[in-house]
Amino acid sequence: MALAHTGVGTTHGFANGLAHPMFGMDHLLAMVAIGLWAVQLGGRALWMVPGAFVLAMAVGGTMGMNGVALNGAETGIAMSVLILGLFILAAVRMPLWAGALIAGLFAICHGHAHGTGMPGAASGGLYAMGFMLATALLHGCGIALGLSAGKFADTRLVRIAGAAVMMIGAFLWLGPLE
Repeated sequence: MALAHTGVGTTHGFANGLAHPMFGMDHLLAMVAIGLWAVQLGGRALWMVPGAFVLAMAVGGTMGMNGVALNGAETGIAMSVLILGLFILAAVRMPLWAGALIAGLFAICHGHAHGTGMPGAASGGLYAMGFMLATALLHGCGIALGLSAGKFADTRLVRIAGAAVMMIGAFLWLGPLE
């Protein structure tokens, strides 16, 4: 099962929204992976793929906050980690519109989990601002890592990171082995 719920005790909204992506390994990995993959895609993808993710995540978050069911959201989150890791490992290239669309589809699942995880006493707007800011920061970390690897190290390190993300995604998708 994806690790979408943090258990953070505050009901202030913004702080809870900010914490949600930071403390769920599945969210954290997917959002950093979006930044790494955007670097691999290059050009306008550097801002359009993460931007599409944040915007679509807001849609998913609104759905979750309003009780709209999204069957398979947890599976979608786990699959996002696995597939993004695979894309990074294989340095998958595709048209910008396709990369933004894929990022957006994954983001709806992540946003839905964030929205359904909102504490009852929290402000929806503040909570959404928190998880959107955290997401943008995590995308920025992925971009910084990807650019640094290309400038100061070897881009093979990014592909190795993709392999690790993919393996964790497979574990999340398959769940604990018994």
